[in-house]
Amino acid sequence: MESPNKPEMSPLSKGETFKTLNITAKAGMEMPLYHSTLEAVIVVLKGESVLKMPDGNHKLSKNATFIIPAMVEHSLKINEDFHAIAIMENSSAIEFKR
Repeated sequence: MESPNKPEMSPLSKGETFKTLNITAKAGMEMPLYHSTLEAVIVVLKGESVLKMPDGNHKLSKNATFIIPAMVEHSLKINEDFHAIAIMENSSAIEFKR
């Protein structure tokens, strides 16, 4: 069962090479530590969050784009109701730390 305090990620569209995921979350939610097996691009449509990565914290707010390298563990803390699109290769998978 999904945690009620975790952002929701759902498939949006899929092409020959790339797929997109819709990411939505309410203020106060947190995404646990995870990584993408291949590089991913995040495009923020609404709200504000903090992307916590090994090299430091990165503020993501409306109209921001951010490239997340492959296999780099990160988490997401939502400060303001949030909506973003993730773009990645079809063969890329999101893996949560256990």
